[in-house]
Amino acid sequence: MRLVLYVLAVALLMVGSTFTTHAKVQDDGLILYFSFDAAKGGKVVDETGGGNDGDIVDGAKIATDEVVHGKGSMLFDAAGDSVTVDSFKELEDYQDNSYLFWLHFTKANSGGWDQIIAKKAPGSDRSPGIWTCNRVPLYIHYRFNPGNAGTLCAGPDGEEDTFEIGEWYHIAGVKKDAKLAFYVNGKKVAEPGVPKDHAQGAEKLYIGKTGYSAAKFYIDDLYVYDRAVDGDEVEEIMDGKLLPVEPADKLATTWGQVKTRRE
Repeated sequence: MRLVLYVLAVALLMVGSTFTTHAKVQDDGLILYFSFDAAKGGKVVDETGGGNDGDIVDGAKIATDEVVHGKGSMLFDAAGDSVTVDSFKELEDYQDNSYLFWLHFTKANSGGWDQIIAKKAPGSDRSPGIWTCNRVPLYIHYRFNPGNAGTLCAGPDGEEDTFEIGEWYHIAGVKKDAKLAFYVNGKKVAEPGVPKDHAQGAEKLYIGKTGYSAAKFYIDDLYVYDRAVDGDEVEEIMDGKLLPVEPADKLATTWGQVKTRRE
């Protein structure tokens, strides 16, 4: 009997390990998700299962000392640090869209436009473009073309409020029609007008350095949607409710059921 139980336990662990390796984060309109828990072959894995992995092209690295969910985050510690994602149809077609991620600044703004994220399009780097504002200490400049519209120098309580170095903040930029809802820690703090039809087309997504130097930060759990999520979804994503979870019972190390909306 003991041998049978042992064999069953080993089998459960092996199955659990397989599920852990292949667990996917899926949701309606979710086109890209990076947990930044690990890198493999110079890439961070697109955990939607879509295969749109990010290339670590210079300097950025997985870190385990500052983490919100999971086992790691990604550190951009120098001006040239960058991760790029090659163009794919959903990324180059969207108009309504949502970018959600955890952000932890390690240094003040350099006095220039320091890049956090940019989705480029032919002739534009604002689909969206997300920088730290060119003023010390730290604000977020979140913009779309044509018209270079969006937040100017926003922080946790809206325009002209500042982010602190050494703290984690959850950032969500949700574009729906001609409005950008800008959330910090689940609270909508600004809603500027933006172009209803912004620049789009085949170009890369950048985290960190573009033609601009990278801001200095950790990033964790980046979600990109080709639709506008609502306020309740912002909170659920911030709280990690979309993530696969490991059950408290460690006998079988399988992932929990992945939540998928609007099936």
